[in-house]
Amino acid sequence: MSVYLYRWGKFAFRRKWLVLPVWIVLFLVLGGLGAQLKKPMSDDFSMPNLPSERATQILDQHFPGMSAGFKFDAVTGTYVLGAPAGQQLTDPVNRQAIDALIEKLNHLDIVDHSTPISNPVTATEEMGCLVGDPDPAKCSGAPLNVLNKTDRDTVAFFSVPFTIKEFTAVTADNRKAAYDVADQARASGLTVEMSGTIAMEQQAPSGKSELIGMAVALVVMIVAFGAIVAAFVPIVTAVIGLSAATSLIFLGTSFLSIPSFTTFLASMIGIALSIDYALFIVSRYKHELAVQDSPEEAAGTALGTAGSAVVFAGLTVIIALVGLSIVGVRFLTFMGLGGAVAAGFAVLTAITLMPALIGAFGRFLFKPKLPLIAKHDPEDDSSVTNGMRFAQLIGKAPAVALILSVIVLGLLALPAAQMNLGLPGEDSMPKTSTVRKAYELRTAGFGEGSNGVLQVAVDLTGVAEIARTSALNALRDELASSPDMDYVTEPTLSKDGQGALINGVPKSGPNDQSTKDLVRDARAAEGRLEDEYGMKYGITGTTAIYADIDHVLLSKIVPYMAIVAGAAFVLLILVFRSILVPLTGALGFLLSMAATFGATVLIFQQGKLGLIEDPRAIVSFLPIMLIGLVFGLAMDYQVFLVTRMREEFVHGKPPKEAMISGYHHGARVVTSAAIIMISVFGSFLLESDVTAKMMGFALAAGVLFDAFLVRMVLIPSLLALMGKWAWWMPKWLDKIVPDIDVEGAKLVALREQQPSQAKQSAEVS
Repeated sequence: MSVYLYRWGKFAFRRKWLVLPVWIVLFLVLGGLGAQLKKPMSDDFSMPNLPSERATQILDQHFPGMSAGFKFDAVTGTYVLGAPAGQQLTDPVNRQAIDALIEKLNHLDIVDHSTPISNPVTATEEMGCLVGDPDPAKCSGAPLNVLNKTDRDTVAFFSVPFTIKEFTAVTADNRKAAYDVADQARASGLTVEMSGTIAMEQQAPSGKSELIGMAVALVVMIVAFGAIVAAFVPIVTAVIGLSAATSLIFLGTSFLSIPSFTTFLASMIGIALSIDYALFIVSRYKHELAVQDSPEEAAGTALGTAGSAVVFAGLTVIIALVGLSIVGVRFLTFMGLGGAVAAGFAVLTAITLMPALIGAFGRFLFKPKLPLIAKHDPEDDSSVTNGMRFAQLIGKAPAVALILSVIVLGLLALPAAQMNLGLPGEDSMPKTSTVRKAYELRTAGFGEGSNGVLQVAVDLTGVAEIARTSALNALRDELASSPDMDYVTEPTLSKDGQGALINGVPKSGPNDQSTKDLVRDARAAEGRLEDEYGMKYGITGTTAIYADIDHVLLSKIVPYMAIVAGAAFVLLILVFRSILVPLTGALGFLLSMAATFGATVLIFQQGKLGLIEDPRAIVSFLPIMLIGLVFGLAMDYQVFLVTRMREEFVHGKPPKEAMISGYHHGARVVTSAAIIMISVFGSFLLESDVTAKMMGFALAAGVLFDAFLVRMVLIPSLLALMGKWAWWMPKWLDKIVPDIDVEGAKLVALREQQPSQAKQSAEVS
């Protein structure tokens, strides 16, 4: 590996005006095709074979068309009405305002007029349910949207069917028309807010985060290199690599339905990895310039050593991201593949474009030199750097360093035990949005559980007709008996009389754990009721679907970690030719991952430190995504730092001295790379989307804990304690494992051969 990259590095440096135009053409072709052929992305988080699909099948059989609203890409819309202060919706003026709103909706061209829209207040008032005893069970025939347990006549809501069939087809004009149709009702004093997908915008990254991340990266690299031009070169490779990756993803939308979150993940991964990998190679090139005879030789050696580490570091990231496809969840598969594409281009630009750019800038790369910044080469063995001092401190007391790092990570991990998962819903929208206002108005009037009603679809084909009423009553009593259930409506029979629909309103919101437990317990009762009455049922709705997705994702974490960690373990055996180094690297990752989960729960779920205004459940797919991403990045730093330690050991230094020397050589570049990663990921806290905020924070925390506590404290202390056993590998395994020479030992022999070959050629001539 090192020899091939060494030769390519020299070629790209020498033939820079051939390599650079090829990259420019590739960049323009991919960008043009992506821009011309891209199609709208989807926000489909659906999964196949969920338990909630059973309810959908029953609805399709006995209530045709009703299940359409439970699809993730369905276009839904609900208007939530609030009476003016001191008034009631039953007041004549307010009832007339609602009638006028419905009349306007009946003339709106995006509304499906085949289904009539009724005034919920008038319809319920006629049934005698707006006045008197507030017990919903005594108004069992009333629509669910007017059963308010407190001020039942001050809040109401009704759903509207739309002609638009897919969320991606909703335009800004459609949203505006649906919202503006209620302006007259608002002018009359009513509060009218909208929920449902018709009111939601497809949120894309603003671009500010990427710019901030790159700005911080530029400052870090200026400090690392002590020169402005050299600091810009990794930015160039990051822009080109990310643009090419994004264009390829856009190109994929022309024939695949790709989730919109894919580009967000690719942006984070692409920027951070591109800059990190370029930083690693340029840093090694700067060092080689001081010890090699020519810049071309320095470029070849830098690519042969640092480039080899980049290739295998990138492979670990790609393995971790592509491994998400084994989860069997479509949107996770595409997000992982998108991130893998970005990681692949980060590696490709680092090992092919970077040496050509180095050659193009030539002697101007490290000019102008900035005063007082990076005056000395941090990799100069004669200089004593802070990295060397810290490594020597670890070497003196490795057991103390190990214990302290484990204690800190363990304390950070404690809140992870209380982690509650959920999907982004209407309660995740910005507080200023109409969707969020509708959620809160509905909560105030009907309780938070009204935002996640359980739809219990019952199949009565196996129940004798004379026993159907008893069976439905037994089911309703079973649902109502749960302490987490607010109330349950009377069954609505299908036209064929062989199906029924029961609505249950939980006391808590769709993402609360108690609500998910309610769904689990309700399903668990089916076996007993089927044995007794012969009926079958399924539960769907927002709450049930969220609970199903949470369960699926959690159940996939262990097999995912096993497969990805196993593949990466084999890869790292190739890199380090050791058993214990890859093993300790993986165990260290488990500690950093637990600490990351704990910190994320502490900030976002428990609302500690006041970093967010609105605590919420952790996004369901965050844990498994975080495991894949942080594992790949953790192995990056393992490769960057420990390959240099192995290089020193292979070249003859004792184990502890090799650790200190490798730490001395790699500390600055790993620190710089980690700060860049943290800055890029942390900048996504500025996004308005709460999922982007949470993902950005979790990734930044993961890199912080893993780079500075695990890779730069825990692993070096373990290497010092293990001594030469750290680099032990069974003889039988040593014989069958190919020598890929990441540490560049073969380059030394190659360079020694070149002068003798040149001398022999001169003698022959």
